[in-house]
Amino acid sequence: MQMSKRASACTAAALLAACVVLAPAGTGMAKSIHPAEAPRARQEAEILLLEIYKNLRASQLQEAMSKADALVQAYPNFRVGHLIRGDLLLMHTKPVAQLGAGASGPADKLKDLRDEARVRLQTLVARPAPELAPRSVLQLRTDMRHVLVVDATQSRLYVYQNNNGELKLVTDYYISQGKLGVDKFREGDQKTPLGVYYITGRVAGPKLPDFYGASALRINYPNEWDRLNGRSGGGIFLHGTPADNYSRPPLASDGCVVLTNDDLRKLENTVDIGRTPVVIADHQEFISKAKWDNERFTANRLVESWRADLVSANSKRLLKNYSGKFKSANGEDLKTWYEKDMRPLASVNGLSVSLSEVTIFRYPSRDDMLVSTFTLESKIGKNRSTQRKRQYWAREGSAWKIIFESMI
Repeated sequence: MQMSKRASACTAAALLAACVVLAPAGTGMAKSIHPAEAPRARQEAEILLLEIYKNLRASQLQEAMSKADALVQAYPNFRVGHLIRGDLLLMHTKPVAQLGAGASGPADKLKDLRDEARVRLQTLVARPAPELAPRSVLQLRTDMRHVLVVDATQSRLYVYQNNNGELKLVTDYYISQGKLGVDKFREGDQKTPLGVYYITGRVAGPKLPDFYGASALRINYPNEWDRLNGRSGGGIFLHGTPADNYSRPPLASDGCVVLTNDDLRKLENTVDIGRTPVVIADHQEFISKAKWDNERFTANRLVESWRADLVSANSKRLLKNYSGKFKSANGEDLKTWYEKDMRPLASVNGLSVSLSEVTIFRYPSRDDMLVSTFTLESKIGKNRSTQRKRQYWAREGSAWKIIFESMI
């Protein structure tokens, strides 16, 4: 016996409430967006899923059922699609108050599917508004076409295009992360690292076990900051899924960032080996352009002030930029490192220094740290030299100090 239309509407509302937790006021996130208004590069399977959810919200069960049929027919290995379709079928006979109410199987597998459905559907309220920018990305080099921004809390990877220094959201993808979450510290801890990384290589699908899917993009974990802080391990990739599984649960990898094979193929079109940053944070903050411009200006002023102090030939003045907690890549304290690496350059009269190809990031999940990378060209008389340098700045009270610096 079928439920009444009114009862069906009530059970659809109950299922909706079970799936999505609305974003709190003041988060700066986009409000409930129709999939057609989303970036057009989004994977079609997820578009269908979000449209099903929109129909549920409007109590349009027939339309939702039709799209669920189309979804599982087009993507037979998309298990979340089958879960939602099963709930819609069950709604014709009784109320459904949770995802997978009519599904059978191991409890842990059902939980994984429910978690994936909730995270995917959270996109309706959690996608950053187009006028906002990721606070973690303050400046890119002109030859960096895109930056990949991962929000672990949302299980989402956002692709931003670099338009003459301005950031534009191009698209975003659902991702899986480490079984035990984020903040990787050692080999085998099944966590995804937090930090600023770069795509350093690609392994094509034919060279990979099926487990890694269509392709694998390596990132440079551990970076210099990870190593300085005793973090170990390696082999962290952005990769795809096995052929028999469309996607994986939010917490499912041994530390890698996992996308569907379809999404990974699209993502590869935005990646330049060695020039595409990947910023992985527990939670990404998206801010207004005015605030973003102000923070970028402040960060650039720090680097420029350091440059001016470098050419002053005044060691005392230059050393004021550095923290007493400074450690070099070799574990040297500030005095030892400075005498060996900086004094020969900083004490020269008539030194001319210019900085170019500057990138600046606010270090993920660390509100008190910036990382800047730049090309330093020094000139003494007719002699010129060029180096690529990276500095980590930490806030100490009201001042910013360099806590780590190295050549790259």
